This record gives sequence, C-alpha cells and structure tokens, in this order.
Amino acid sequence: MDELIAGDPPFIGPYRLIARLGAGGMGLVYLGRSEHGRTVAVKVVQAEYAGHPEFRRRFAREVSAARQVGGSWTATVLDGDPEAPVPWVATQYIPGPDLHTVVSKDFGPLPETSVRTLANRLALALQAVHRAGLIHRDLKPSNVLVTVDGPRVIDFGIARAMDSLAGDSLLTRTGMLIGSPGFMSPEQVRGLELTPASDVFCLGAVLVYAATGRLLFGAGDSGLNAHLFRIAEEEPDLTGVPDGLVDLVRACLHKNPAERPTLEQLVERTAAADESAEWLPSPVLAQLGRHAAELLDYAPVTPSAPPVTPPQYPGYTPTAAANAAPRGFGPPPGPGPWLPPPAPVPVRDAGPVHSRRWLGLAVVVLAQLMVGLQVGTFNVSVPEIQRDLHISHQSLTLLVNTYTVAFAALVVLGGHVSDVVGRKPALAVGLAGFGAASLLGGAAPNSGILLAARALQGLSAALVTAAALALVVASFTDPRERRTALGIYAAAAGGGTALGMFAGGSLDYLLSWRVTQFAGVPVAVVLLVGVLAVLHDDESRVGARVDPAAVALGTGGLLALTLGLTRAGSNGWTNGLTLVLLFLGVPLFLAFLWQQARSDSAASPRAGAESDRFGGGFALLLTGAGLFALLTSVTFFLEEFEDLSPLRAGLGLVPLAVAVLVAALVSARLLDRAAPRVPAVTGSAVAALGLVLLAFATPHGSYTVQLLPGLVLVGLGVGLALVPLLATVTSGVPTSRAGAVSSTVGAALQAGAGIGAALFAVPLHGSIHDRYVSTLWWAVGGVLLAALVAGLMITARPEEARSVPTELPLSDRGPAGT
Repeated sequence: MDELIAGDPPFIGPYRLIARLGAGGMGLVYLGRSEHGRTVAVKVVQAEYAGHPEFRRRFAREVSAARQVGGSWTATVLDGDPEAPVPWVATQYIPGPDLHTVVSKDFGPLPETSVRTLANRLALALQAVHRAGLIHRDLKPSNVLVTVDGPRVIDFGIARAMDSLAGDSLLTRTGMLIGSPGFMSPEQVRGLELTPASDVFCLGAVLVYAATGRLLFGAGDSGLNAHLFRIAEEEPDLTGVPDGLVDLVRACLHKNPAERPTLEQLVERTAAADESAEWLPSPVLAQLGRHAAELLDYAPVTPSAPPVTPPQYPGYTPTAAANAAPRGFGPPPGPGPWLPPPAPVPVRDAGPVHSRRWLGLAVVVLAQLMVGLQVGTFNVSVPEIQRDLHISHQSLTLLVNTYTVAFAALVVLGGHVSDVVGRKPALAVGLAGFGAASLLGGAAPNSGILLAARALQGLSAALVTAAALALVVASFTDPRERRTALGIYAAAAGGGTALGMFAGGSLDYLLSWRVTQFAGVPVAVVLLVGVLAVLHDDESRVGARVDPAAVALGTGGLLALTLGLTRAGSNGWTNGLTLVLLFLGVPLFLAFLWQQARSDSAASPRAGAESDRFGGGFALLLTGAGLFALLTSVTFFLEEFEDLSPLRAGLGLVPLAVAVLVAALVSARLLDRAAPRVPAVTGSAVAALGLVLLAFATPHGSYTVQLLPGLVLVGLGVGLALVPLLATVTSGVPTSRAGAVSSTVGAALQAGAGIGAALFAVPLHGSIHDRYVSTLWWAVGGVLLAALVAGLMITARPEEARSVPTELPLSDRGPAGT
C-alpha cells in the first residue's frame, strides 16, 4: 500500500479512500472503507476509457453481471457507478498478496499439494464466474490473491468492457492488449470468441507458473508477436511440473478448446482427501499473517506531498469528487439506482457449437461448388439460349460478360461488408439472391430479363464466394483441421467449373437450358436452410470495418481489368479503349494485392510475410488463368473436333475435377511437412507438363491417349498448388479481416479466369485448333510464371503456412461459421 497524494480524491462514491493499492491496465486501485467500516478495493477507470460511451455501456453491463458472481473463492463485487464522471467499481478487499508476489519474491514455486489445492479452488471460482454469464478473460497470477484459507480470484469480467475500444481507438494510441501475453489462451491470440474453455487454458498456465516460477512460453524476450505465435502454435514446456499434476496441466493446455477438461472435471480430479490440511507451506502462512497485521495497524496519513495535477477525467475535478458524496460517509454499499438491472450475458458452450464445424464446412463448400457449377452450366447452354431467344451475337456477348462484370463489381466490397455484418448473413443473402436469379433466369421471356438475372447471379456469386472462404478461415483454428478444410475448399473452387460443364451438359442434353436455370432454385433453398440451421457467425466482430481505400483499389482494378479483357474478346488486343483499360487495370490490381498483403501481415511476427501474401495472391491469379484457359479451350476442342455432345464433352472433364480433389487433399497433408512453396512450385510444374501434353493433341485423336493423361496431370498440379497458395494468403489473418482476405482470393481467381477466357477468345481469326494450341501454350507460360513467383516470393516455413488467424487487438469472437 502507498499513501494517498494530494491529487487523489478523498471519496469515491460512498467510500472514503485511505491508501493506494496500485495501478492496473484499466486504472488506479484504492483501498477504501465504507460508513460501517467495511474495507474495499475501489478500481477507478482511466480517463482514456471514461470518455467512450461504448466503454461505459459495456462496463455497466459487466459490473452488473459481475455482482451476481458468488462462491467462496472470488472477491465479491459490491458496488459500482458506470455513469459517474469517473466510472468505478468496488470489490471485497482481500488481505493478501497476489500469487505473482508469493512465487517471484516471497517464497518461490509452490509444492505439489499447494498447486493441487490452487487448481481446485481456482476451478471452483471460475465455475462461479461462468454461472453468472461471464468469462474471466484475464486469469493470471496477479489476479489471484493468496490468503490463509485459500486463493481468491479478482477482476473477472471487467476486461471485456474494453474490447469494443481495442480496434482503432485505444490500441493505436496506447498499445494496450486485452489480456496478459504470458497467460493467454490460443483463442485470445487468434482473435476468436472466448468460451469457458479459454479460462481453463489460462488456469493451466497459472498452475505452471505456481509450480515452476516461470511463464508457460518463456518471458517473451524475442518480442510480443513471436511470444503470441508460440502460444498459438507451439506445445508447452512442462518441465518442472510435478509428475502427479503434469497430465492434468497438459490437458488444460490443449490447443483445441473442445479437448480441454471441464471445470467440473478439474474440481473432481483435484479434490483433496483432507480438507482440513494447511494448503500452503508454513513460511508462506507466516508471511500472510504479518501482512494481515500490517493492514490492521495501518492508519491513513493526511497527504502532505506537494500538489500534483490529477488525471483529467471528463467532468472531473478533485473538488467535484470530494463533493460527490457527503463529507460524512455515504450510504452503505449495495444496489442503487445508478446501477442498471443485471443483464444476462450468455456463456457459450464450446462443445455443441464446436462439433458442428464440419457440417458447416459441408454447407460452405457446397455453396462455393454451386457457384462453379453455375458458371459451367451456363457456358454449356449458350448455343441453345441463343437459338431459343433469337439473340444476336452482340447481345449474346453482353449476356455472357454481364455475369463477370457484376461479380467483379462486388467481390471485394462484399468481403469487407461481410466482416462487418457477419459472414453468415452475407452468405445467406448471397444464396437467396442466387435462388431468385435462377428463378428469374429460367422464366426469362427475352434477353433483357435474362440479362438482369445474369447480373443478379454475378452479384450473388461474389457475395457467396467472399463469405464462403471467410467462414472456412475463421471456423477452423486447429492447424490440422484447418489444412484439411482448406484442401476440401480448394477442391470445390478448383474443380467446380469442370463439374459444372458436365452437369450443365447433362441437363442441357437431356432437358433444356431453362431446367438448368431452375435447378439452381432448390439447391439455393436447401443451402440457405443449411446456413441458417448449422452455421454460427460471431456476434461482436470487434475491429471489423470496411477499408474504403482497399475496396476502391481492388474494385477499380478488377473492373478495369475485366472490362478490358471482355473488350479484347470482341475487339482484339490492339483496340485503343482495350489497351487503356488493361494498362489501368493491371497496375491497380497488383497494387491492390500488395496493399492487402501489407494489411494482412501487420500482426505477423515474421519478416517477409508481405512477400508471401503478395506472391500467393499473384500465383493464384496466374494459376486461375491457366486453369480457365484450359477449360475454355478443351471444351471447344472436344465439341468441335471430337464432334461430341455437350454431355460427353462435359464428361471428358470429370477426370480433371477428380484429380483436383485428390491432389488438394494430399497437398493439405503436405503442409505439415514441407514449406508451402514446395507443393506450390511442384504443382505448377506438373500442371504445365499436362498442358504441354494437351497442346499436342490432334483433331479426332483418341481421348484416352491424347487428352486424358494431360487432363489428369493438370488436375493433380492445380490441386497440389491451390492449397499452399490459399494457406499462404489466409494464414495468420485476424478474424475481423477474414472476409477481406477471402475477397482478395476471389478477386485474384476471377482476374485469372478473365485472362484465361480472353486467351482463347482474343484471336478473332484462325481455326479452332490453332486457337486451342495457342491458348494452351499461353497457359503453360502463365502456370510456369506462377511457379516462379511462388518459388521466389513465398519463404514461409511449414508451421507458418498453416498458422491460425491471429488478432491484434484481441477480442472475444468465436469460430464463425461453426
């Protein structure tokens, strides 16, 4: 305890202040006494927080909830006034040092029996906190007070009030983190919503400190970001933890929250046989007795220090503080009109929610696959549509290009908006729009209505694409599960168009183009029901915002590039407007990729992350160009020279889609063993070899001999390369930016698709075979360039490529999409 200084107020609410206890992350802590002589600890909020209405609102809610916490092993919250000029909260004063002081200064590491009792009492305390609808969020040795009869947990729930300020306001000005780096769970480091299991991890870290006297992952001498990375990725060093407790502690420290024991299980496993036994060694108990005696003998001293300028709180002066209550002591602490009614704060159970993540992945992947299927089915149906609606060639070109332009106009903005409103609502809106567009397109009586349907489909597909990958990125935090999820998603993204050409050819051959459009309606409805029933999006999205500069740069660059490529298909490369659009679009889009790479690497602990992300995005663009050039040219080749029906031509592409699926799942397994550039470069080289084989195919040759080997090699190569590229671009991304980074991926692949289509369409003269061969050789060059970019620019090690999303500032978001 320290004496008060001249700038300290004599009263806070009804409590007379008698000493300073210290300063915390939220503000000053005073020792106070009520009118009836009850000793309390009064925590006063810093001026920087007091000026924020959102902080006051959350502070009021958390204080009212914290007052409902009972139990024998917590410091009771007695009183508080979030509406005062200086917001404050008063808790029961615990006459004992904190665990950090006991271990680091007074005694040293505790024996096994003491640590076991500590685990039992802390688990009981956390049970009481969770029953009140709170999660502690900052359990650490300095928040555990040590008394003769047991530990007491303090400061539960209050840290959450600062979350809404951690984005652009307080973090950037003060550098404050919500949580203590040495005692954070992986969920906090990754920026995910916290569940009771997060407190279990922090409890395990506290037990390691109590038993060994050291932080779980070292002192963080290598820097904060590197220290947080170790928390998220590395296994804890439990050297020095007693053998009888090591299994229990290791279970608490499991990276996967669902695998940690519950508090009930911890209480059962740590129950002492003899409850009457002393829980601390005799020297510690003697020190605690001396500390209590000092408190009884302590007499407040009238401040005699020179006046100092006190903190300037909004509407606060020392005189106003002194007059806030009568000079006599105020009313006894208790509920008062200044406190809002307790608001229940739901505690999320990690079990049932977490268990739905694979069902959620199935819904998300099917939604992404639907987009690819739609692209393929419409391309196959174009000739029949032209005949049925009597569409001119110029109108048909506009009809084909409208979807692409609409997609390009919304994909970047859609990703950023989904971060703000939630990925689940964004995906639901996209699916609803897709179903409506399919209904409108199937019933279209003329080209004008069909054009509107195509525009709506493009906008909806952009929203679905941005939200789908964002949900994958934010939902899977366990590294092993995350790489598998990315592999499944990559298979859908890479092989969806090829399967769409087969499905579209089947429906078109057996029924009509209108059926292919109407078929999208029930699919969208079923997926929409799945989204609403299975997916769970985060509710707070603290720190999420739309970046106007990124949206303008990305949308402008992609639109200019798309319009230039579509014009090239009808007017050639030498057209003046085409050249202007391309010369404007290419540098703008590359600048967008670099800007996004820098933004997403801001919290990365490793140098060179910007190069990794930019290289991954650029390589995705080139890979998409090669794949779509192949699909466009091979489809024409099969229909024109093999004289196959759309059904059989589409069936010829199925081996490519299957190869993408197999290779993507294999590539996901390789991420744990090889640096991402290894499968990326290898996959691009294999795809290039397949394209070379396809380029030598001759008209009316054998499909099995001339085309099948090349298609399989291209599929294997694309699947092998896509997963590490996706992992590189999305790794370590804060969950508040999951939609933004996903829209970057979608924009890169869309730009590549536009380039691939233009490579085949631009030669306005010449035979189909000449255009086919020319397109494939250009595709070979693009894929080899992707291999070069990945090999030179992606330098991440295996564990970095599969790292989970990391969030600074930290927040209480959860597995969105699970």
